[in-house]
Amino acid sequence: MVEIKQYSDFVDALLAAGFSMGGGNDEGILALVPWSWDETPPYETPVRWHTGDAQTDPWEWRMRVLDERKDIAYGKVFFKKSGFYTRDWAPYFLAARRGKEEFTGAYADGTLSHAAKRIYNTILEYGTLPLHAIKQIANFGAEEKSRFDSALTELQMRMFLTMCGRQQKLSQKGEEYGWYSTVFCTTEQFWGEDVFSEAAKIKKDDAIATISQQILKLNPQAEDKKIKKFILG
Repeated sequence: MVEIKQYSDFVDALLAAGFSMGGGNDEGILALVPWSWDETPPYETPVRWHTGDAQTDPWEWRMRVLDERKDIAYGKVFFKKSGFYTRDWAPYFLAARRGKEEFTGAYADGTLSHAAKRIYNTILEYGTLPLHAIKQIANFGAEEKSRFDSALTELQMRMFLTMCGRQQKLSQKGEEYGWYSTVFCTTEQFWGEDVFSEAAKIKKDDAIATISQQILKLNPQAEDKKIKKFILG
């Protein structure tokens, strides 16, 4: 068991592992912070959820890695739930999930929804956008909340979009106010050309096999069915 007592411990452990569920539920694979906000950690640690402490609150770590680092991605990428994966493993997940597939081809094949297209095209046009702006610009009304949420998760699971930070709303005077809103961008913008060039050279079956080996190294009890779903989405 890796004892995580502060943010730097978490980052070190994540870079060594390569990927992790977001916390609270390991889904039979791996969560570096496996306890949820209302559970007692299995060892002595100051780590506690939702305290607002940037050093010891896993909820804060989600955005810290995006604000401070370029080698860790975070989003709803595993089991339609939040998770982390590192730059070293990004080409393998991209090869397993997307291969050389582009959004236009996937949409033409009917494997992506129209709501996903509205969201993706909006972000593609503006580069990066906070959640509230995506809804507004893409004209998603309150009655489409479920459709919007589902499409946004769909795009992250297919690794066409990813979270890339947070931003507050701006008043007419240009002043920030209210709660922070998650910012999204394309995975191409987040990772850059080098990662996608590496992914293009990896065969899907080889990517699956390599990730599977790492999962079993980290968790020898992981079941084949869970491993496959973790990798392929």
